[in-house]
Amino acid sequence: MLTISQLASYAGVTVRAVRHYHATGLLPEPERDRSGYRRYDAAAVVELIRIRTLAGAGVPLSRVRELLTADEAEFAAAVEDVDRRLRAEIRELQRHRRRIAGLAAGDSLALPPEAVAYLGRLRSIGVPEPMVEAERDAWILVAAQLPEQMPFYMRMKEQQLGDPGVRDLYRDLAEVIGWSADDPRLPAVADRLAALFDAVPAKDWAQNALPADLAALLDAVFLDSVPCATRLLELLEERGWVGWTNMRPLRRS
Repeated sequence: MLTISQLASYAGVTVRAVRHYHATGLLPEPERDRSGYRRYDAAAVVELIRIRTLAGAGVPLSRVRELLTADEAEFAAAVEDVDRRLRAEIRELQRHRRRIAGLAAGDSLALPPEAVAYLGRLRSIGVPEPMVEAERDAWILVAAQLPEQMPFYMRMKEQQLGDPGVRDLYRDLAEVIGWSADDPRLPAVADRLAALFDAVPAKDWAQNALPADLAALLDAVFLDSVPCATRLLELLEERGWVGWTNMRPLRRS
């Protein structure tokens, strides 16, 4: 006869595991002997090994009892069901692994591949990192609300970057965002922006617009973080343009 420690050793489990199997009813708990100890026979070792084998194969403890008492056909069906569940879990884990691997680049967190590529393009043309990070954070908000629209928006942004004037403006805006509201260079920046906006076909402004609540959120970030933002928007309005995230031409009579 064996003590609980010897039983655990024979079966290759811990004493704690044996007690857990007792508590869940998987392994019958023998009566205590005259000395107050529980003693186990060879049958208990065999049963514990079977429990350990099933649990180690990924069978939930809630189903172990079912398999221990199943006939051959029932056992085969139950094992197939457990195997199907394990395969699904493996696929889910593999998906998580691919996602984790993709996060190594940093920008991939909460952004689709086309947005990551666009941010890389900004860096490649010399846009300073603070400006790139501001763009990244804005597109994270957009991607969370309009994931299906991201490919369209990124194609639009890539087309814009094909214009040398736009590329130069991006690089310059990284400096502009640190200017004060009374900086004498702001009117010239507003002139450059208005000229770029004037070159965009009128139909494109409505097509490219974001939902009003999302645009308001992004505008608030711009106004709160850029000292000259309010003044720059005033200058743009004087030149016939209103908004920021959803820039649009003023209606002229």
